[in-house]
Formats: sequence, C-alpha cells, structure tokens
Amino acid sequence: MALIMPFVSVAVSILYTPFLLFILCIIFLASIGKSLGVRRLYVNILLKLFEYGRQHIEVAKKLQRSDSSDEEEPLVPDDKPPSAIIKENGVNGTKTTVIERQEILGPSPELNYRRVQNGHKAEQGNGETNLEFHFYHCMDLVKAGMESIIEDQVTSVFEAEELRSWNLLTRTNRQYEFLTWRLTIIWMMGFVVRYFFLLPLRILIFVIGVLTLLWTMLLVSTLPTKRLRRFFGAISYKISMRILMRSLSCVVFYHDVQHLPKEKGFCVANHTSPIDVIILSYNSYFSLIGQRHDGFLGLLQRALARASPHIWFERSEVKDRHAVARRLKEHISVPDNPPILIFPEGTCINNTSVMQFKKGSFEVGGTIYPVAIKYDPRFGDAFWNSSRYGMLHYLLNMMSSWAIVCDVWYLPPMHRYNNETAVDFANRVKAVVARRGGLVDLMWDGQLKRMKAKKEWRELQQEEFSKRLKGE
Repeated sequence: MALIMPFVSVAVSILYTPFLLFILCIIFLASIGKSLGVRRLYVNILLKLFEYGRQHIEVAKKLQRSDSSDEEEPLVPDDKPPSAIIKENGVNGTKTTVIERQEILGPSPELNYRRVQNGHKAEQGNGETNLEFHFYHCMDLVKAGMESIIEDQVTSVFEAEELRSWNLLTRTNRQYEFLTWRLTIIWMMGFVVRYFFLLPLRILIFVIGVLTLLWTMLLVSTLPTKRLRRFFGAISYKISMRILMRSLSCVVFYHDVQHLPKEKGFCVANHTSPIDVIILSYNSYFSLIGQRHDGFLGLLQRALARASPHIWFERSEVKDRHAVARRLKEHISVPDNPPILIFPEGTCINNTSVMQFKKGSFEVGGTIYPVAIKYDPRFGDAFWNSSRYGMLHYLLNMMSSWAIVCDVWYLPPMHRYNNETAVDFANRVKAVVARRGGLVDLMWDGQLKRMKAKKEWRELQQEEFSKRLKGE
C-alpha cells in the first residue's frame, strides 16, 4: 500500500488541472446552450458498435444451429437497426402489438359499438325488426376478450420497451456477452467506461446542477422587485436544467422550434419520465404544477418557488378538481406568467403509446401547446416504472446507461372550439401528439396502473350488449 500511494498522488497532481478544466468546459457550454458535437459523435460510435455486435450474434447463432443440426437452416438477412424503431418521413413509429384487432371493449363503448350496430341494421333490412338471438351475435365480444387476455393494452404500456437485439447493457442482455470472445471484450470495455468513467462524471455534474439550482434561486429570491425575480429566475432555471441534461448525456433533436410555448397557456406532452421536464426546459421557461413533496423533491420545489410562480398542491387539494381549476385560471390570467407544463396522462408510460388525457387543463381555457417526445430505447430505457423503482434507483439506471437520445416535436398551438367539450378537445390534442410522435393512441386511463376498472365502464358495456339483444 505504501508503494502505491506515491504513484496515486503523482497521478492526481498530473490529472487534477486537466480534469478541472474539462468539468468547467462542460458546465460553461451547458449554461450557454452550446455543444462541441462530442455527444453526437459518441452516439454514432455506439450505433456502429451495436451493429457490429448484432452481426456477431447472428453469426454465432448460425454456427450453433449448424452444430446442433445436420441440415443447416438458411439465415434470414436482417438489415434493420438493433431496435424496433422504424424511421418513416422523419417520424419514429413503433409497432407494439402482437395481434391486429378492431376495438370493441373500451371505457366509452358507444363509438365502439357503432360498427356492430350498423352491421346488424343492414342484416335486418326492409324495416323489419329481428329479435332472434344467435350465438354469433356475441362472438365479437368473445374475440375481444380473448385478444385482451393474449395482449392487454394497459399492462403492456407499463413494461420496458423490448429491443430487437442487444445494446451491450447487462440489464437487458440474454447472456450475449459470453457468446464470442470479441463480444466479451466489447462488453467488458463498455462496462468499465459506463461505471468507472461516465457514472462518476455524471454524478459530479448532477450535483453541480442541483447546487446551481439551489444557490441561484436563493440569490434571485433576494432581489427587490417581482419583475427582476422573474427575469433572473428564468435564466437560473434554464441554466440549471441544461447542466442537469449534461449529467445524463442527453442528445435531443428539437423540431419545429417556431412553435415554442408562449405565455398564458399550457404546454402538454406525453409522459415517460421525470427527465421530460429537464428536456423540455432546455429552450423554454415553465411554471411546473404538481403535488407538494418532502425530502429531495420537496427541497427542489421550495427552491424553484422562491423565484418563479410554480403551482404546488397539498395532498388534500389535488383531489379537489375545482380548487385545481381555480389555481390554473389564476395563473394564466396574469400576462407575465410563463406557460404551465402539464403531463395530462397523470403517470409515466413506456413511450410506445399515449393514454387518456385528463380533461382538467383543457376546460380552463387558454392556448394549448402540444409537444411530442419520442425516446430512442437503443441507448437506454428512459421509462420510469415508479411501482418498481424508486427515484434514486431510476437515476442510477439512467446515469449508468449509454445516453438519453430523443426527438422533441413542437406542434402548432391549438384552441378549443366553441361547441367542443373538454373531453373531445383533450382527445383531439392526444391524437395529434400520438400521430406526430409515432405512438399508439389508446383510450384507456393511465390510472388503471394503480386501480381497477370503474364499475360504470362495466355497466356501459352491459347496457350496450342488452341493446344489441333487443335489436335497438
């Protein structure tokens, strides 16, 4: 040990100054929103490594099949990238379904039954009413039930998105790291880079970002006028969020930035992770809304509230829809207030689908600025399964991943029509977000993750089925 210490001290003395300059360079570039292109080069190198690994896995599997069988099976060529993402016209589209089906069962069965009812009316003809019941009248419901058992749409969106091939991460592999000696060497090098270089570096930058947020917000809160606090609070907010982005090696492609959210409105987006807030705050300054927390999150909430108008609810207030609507109206009635960032799904989805948007923010009024976010799962799974992982565990997974790569589309602002209900407006915005992000548009409430289906939904299905039996 005594022999090692002199070498360690010499190494520290030599590397201290370059490392300090390296960290300062990262913080400075992040604070002004600039990049040297190193992260994008790093992502391109990773794509080549993934493709190299995919080819070696296919060759190794072919050799294993030829050794275990006298007749060699032809290898089906696969030139697609090692993920399920398909790029079409600049839009990421992910096919997540195992079976193709027409929706019959749902929380609002009136529209789902319209096709069935029209078919029955066509069969009756000549104005005659056919009250006979045949077994085939309920076969579509039996088929829909079997399809739901085979592939439950709600459960599948709360599981990590599957990849078509290995991305060299231990938590998503299938023992591929020991398939060939070349893959073993690449995996070991990747493990060393991720856990012994990237992880400590990212943790250090994350701590700097959090401290920057806390101290700058504290200083801004001491300014004498509200206008100055808003101005410098916005600068502090953006700088802190950009530093936190660098702590996760985020590579984000922003599209249609001319539609950035403006004042007196709501920015609504699909929700995959708490990182969504950081990514969307790179170009914009938002008022955040949410439940008041204790601990680390509570510390950040109190720091943000010192210098900017964020909306934090007590646990009892969250359940009061009228109290929430009143606070939202009060916020958007002030001209200088920044737009409110809201995730109407109310929970994190695995970025393959968009679930039901809650109508609360759509019935208050104001302009809606839709945003679609699509993560690339090849570099790391950004989905936060809060029922499985805590916040610290999730952040550790993110910081030990290769990178966070995603596309963000700012869509044109939308307004509610005069004769349009809040539910219809929410569904219209949801459809636009899903289509732009290449996501599956689902009608289900994301809270089904934590609760059972409502009794009213079952009663609606029973009522519609009884109408069918009566020939109505």
